Amino acid sequence: MERSGYIKGRGAQHQVKNRFDTLAYEMRDDFLNFCAVEGEEAISSKTAFIDTFPKTIVNKVTSPDVGLEFSLNPYQGCEHGCVYCYARNSHEYWGYGAGLDFEQKILVKRNAVELLEQKLRSKSWKAAPIVLSGNTDCYQPVERRLEITRKLLQVFLKYKHPVGIITKNALVQRDVDILEELAKDNLVRVNLSITSLDEKTRQLLEPRTASIKKRLQTIEVLHSRGIPVSVMMAPIIPSINSHEILPLVKEIAERGACGVGYTVVRLNGAIGEVFSAWIRKAMPDRAEKVLHQIAECHKGNLNDSRFGTRMKGEGNIADQVAQQFALARKLYLKDKERPKLNCDLHQQYKDGQMKLF
Repeated sequence: MERSGYIKGRGAQHQVKNRFDTLAYEMRDDFLNFCAVEGEEAISSKTAFIDTFPKTIVNKVTSPDVGLEFSLNPYQGCEHGCVYCYARNSHEYWGYGAGLDFEQKILVKRNAVELLEQKLRSKSWKAAPIVLSGNTDCYQPVERRLEITRKLLQVFLKYKHPVGIITKNALVQRDVDILEELAKDNLVRVNLSITSLDEKTRQLLEPRTASIKKRLQTIEVLHSRGIPVSVMMAPIIPSINSHEILPLVKEIAERGACGVGYTVVRLNGAIGEVFSAWIRKAMPDRAEKVLHQIAECHKGNLNDSRFGTRMKGEGNIADQVAQQFALARKLYLKDKERPKLNCDLHQQYKDGQMKLF
């Protein structure tokens, strides 16, 4: 079916008003008609990169559902453009919108490496896994040029500090030399996000991410180099990828993944508007069905902020998803386990070299 007015290469299909702004603007039809006649773009498709210099870089994670204590995000906003991304809402705190702004206005934390080194050298800091990135992808396209994530990994290696990585970009293979050294002391674990085995689904949901083929290849490369790699199938979206659980877990297990996790999609804050507008353009034939099934997982709402249930959902659909994952782990990952990261070495390396006395 033809997707009228669909913005190819972007997840969000429009700008979304920032809830903290008192003023808003809208595109009038006469302006859009003028742009069409003149052959001009009503909305710029270019990505802007904005340098920032925060005072801190390691964030304490207080949510009991996430499963990590500290995160570090070298970038705010993400050009990957995943339409379901929970991090979209956080862009509003920087004065931007959760829609196209999130994908087109990327804040670059230029002093991230220096701030991390200060943190790891601090006398009061006790080693605990720090995850790149709890919010936006540390291997999004601009990382190829800026190499901030690579430099951060070099700092983690220098100070023998445990680090986790969450990404859906095959660019992580570039840093396999550093990851291999970290893995020798059990200081790293990579979590690769794979939402679907279907490339057409990937292109719609995650328009600027690495292909499924490249991500599966990444599992093999990391596993072959002794780097622990798990997979996050997140989020599960009813009637879009919920039927792929068993074949996907089977595939990643055969490639060398040592574990799998998942979340059920929830559309909090502005994400509800972004996702609803997207699916009515991208999948008009099943849009209402999908939206109703998402709501069924969250007591009739698209959003859910309740600790304990918000990540997995509840009801018949959520129960079926949980049962499929339990079966998949039993069938394909029974004898595999995700190693616990080593927090014991860092104290000896606080000055960047091992203490001799």
